[in-house]
Amino acid sequence: MAVMPRTGEEWTVDDLDRLPDDGLQYELLDGLLLVTPAPVLAHQRAIGNLHLLLRAACPPGYEVFLSPVDWRPDRRTSLQPDVLIVRNEAVATQNITAPLVLAVEVLSPSTRRKDLLLKRSKYEESGVRSYWVLDPAEPSLLALDLQEGAYVATPHARGAERAALATPFPVDVVPAELVRPAP
Repeated sequence: MAVMPRTGEEWTVDDLDRLPDDGLQYELLDGLLLVTPAPVLAHQRAIGNLHLLLRAACPPGYEVFLSPVDWRPDRRTSLQPDVLIVRNEAVATQNITAPLVLAVEVLSPSTRRKDLLLKRSKYEESGVRSYWVLDPAEPSLLALDLQEGAYVATPHARGAERAALATPFPVDVVPAELVRPAP
């Protein structure tokens, strides 16, 4: 991940919209441009499998999206969670500006620091209800829920036990199954 400073003024979503479509991922975080290479196949496999799982469990009134979809809570921020869930009424024609119900990031060597520190902080500050971090190298899942303005780790649970936690999507997530190739 590269951070691109700007001389004189900060980057805005208007500047971001003028960048080329060159296969790189461009995100803004509080006026700083973050540039990340295209994800590797293991990363794509994990988000694809998680998307299928979440979509199957998605209750009415919510929608599941895959990156690249821009979430723009302000003019100086445009992030692309790997998987995101929003209420139907938050879906616009181009970008999402409302707080997310769930943001999911899949770690890779080039995004680990950005996902665990920078994006986590912005999601928390912006009221994103739940934040999941999937690490395909382990494989493991860190599930965080917003409580009184701060993220609290939710114990990984399965079945009825997970449903009892009252998280937005009580699904059985088995991280090892998300990173396996299809048979």
